[in-house]
Amino acid sequence: MNATDRTPADLLRSALAADPSRPLVTFYDDATGERVELSVATFANWVAKTANLLQDGMSVEPGERVALLLPAHWQTAVWLLACSSVGVVADMGGDPGRADHVVAGPGEFEAGLACGGERYALSLEPLGRRFREVPVGYADYAVDVPSFGDRFVPYGAVDPEAAALIVAGAEFTGAEIVERARGDAGGLGLTGPGSRLLSGLPYSTWEGLSAGLYAPLASGGSVVLCRHLEALDGEAVAKRVESERVTATAR
Repeated sequence: MNATDRTPADLLRSALAADPSRPLVTFYDDATGERVELSVATFANWVAKTANLLQDGMSVEPGERVALLLPAHWQTAVWLLACSSVGVVADMGGDPGRADHVVAGPGEFEAGLACGGERYALSLEPLGRRFREVPVGYADYAVDVPSFGDRFVPYGAVDPEAAALIVAGAEFTGAEIVERARGDAGGLGLTGPGSRLLSGLPYSTWEGLSAGLYAPLASGGSVVLCRHLEALDGEAVAKRVESERVTATAR
């Protein structure tokens, strides 16, 4: 990664320039058996489409707050980087009544209706499938996002010193996210390119977000992001560590 990177979106651009084909996020849902592997290029493509959806489809302005009522999931990681790309505040698990817009997953749709702005629903089903029946008051992310462009250019430069993330009541700028993620990397066992961290931590804390996205991105490593990891016994986890060539774990 480049020393000049000041926002998470900068980190992703540097990763794309360095090696677009390497894995960045490998996601498991141990309740459904889903496994999805996203290279840097594929992840960046999803981020660009979602950022265009935010900027052009939802008309979101820099500084607005988007409540992400979502678990640790590859699509949540996409939304976090898309928010960074546009310059809006990603409020993890935030109060939808105080947010400008909301993005919600199963179990959160009723709560999300408290938001008076744009609302998007994610099914979180394998392969990001569409809803059979879209929740009332929401648009289906899987239906709308494919039509948006694969390249994203913000209408204005994103300020790295502006608020970018709220998690567990703490607010971080883009520059603080990058600095903290770089600082966390060594303690998580991320020693540079080729490092591969298995994380079973939720996205409801900074520690979970750092291990499950930001620190691997900042260090040139990758993450094996596991939802419902508690469903596996020790032997199954050990087999995953071996098969995925994991070099460190955060559980």
